[in-house]
Amino acid sequence: MPINIFNQAIGEAIENFTAGEKPNINNLEGRYCRLERLCTERHLDDIYPFYGPESLPSQWTYLPMNALPDKESVRQFLQQNQQSEDPYYLAIIDKETQKAVGTFSLMRIDTQNRVIEVGWVIYSPQLKHSRIATEAQFLLMKYVFETLQYRRYEWKCDSLNQPSRNAATRLGFKFEGIFRHAVVYKGRNRDTAWFSMLPQEWLQMKPKFERWLAKENFDDNGKQKTSLND
Repeated sequence: MPINIFNQAIGEAIENFTAGEKPNINNLEGRYCRLERLCTERHLDDIYPFYGPESLPSQWTYLPMNALPDKESVRQFLQQNQQSEDPYYLAIIDKETQKAVGTFSLMRIDTQNRVIEVGWVIYSPQLKHSRIATEAQFLLMKYVFETLQYRRYEWKCDSLNQPSRNAATRLGFKFEGIFRHAVVYKGRNRDTAWFSMLPQEWLQMKPKFERWLAKENFDDNGKQKTSLND
């Protein structure tokens, strides 16, 4: 650890540091899915079932919104957000069906410090716990660290949202702690659990993702043979 002239411990020097770029994604191709910039015209019909009134009520518990009441409301929501730069919304496309099966975003984009967060994760029932869901997170993670070359990738959630916390840990994010009384939403308190990944941790996770996503890791029914962290 470096020591300054006052005999104080200081952070490591970062030479030639410059601000990062903002996300700019047309599409990111994987083996099972593709990420596209959110587009109302292309994605509305696919997204409506898991954003609208027939969506699972439980999926909205830890989000700052509820299911939208009709297709026009979903259309308006997508139109409002398809050009947003922060959050930067993406649709997850199943390459087999060519349909949007989920959405998520890059958000709280801090170009000056090269810090960015993944959030607004909304999955259709068929996407949850699937290899497409994992590959989508892998593609976004790869973009953050290898294309944007950011220094810190964040995942935050309600501290009571155990499925989200489990997902963050499985994907390689490191738990950092709880920000108590961080948010009030839906008339209740939220303590926020913070997770992050750094470039050196990405380098450790990348080969694990690549091994897990290989076709030979799945049987004819799409069931994994080995887990991501085996």
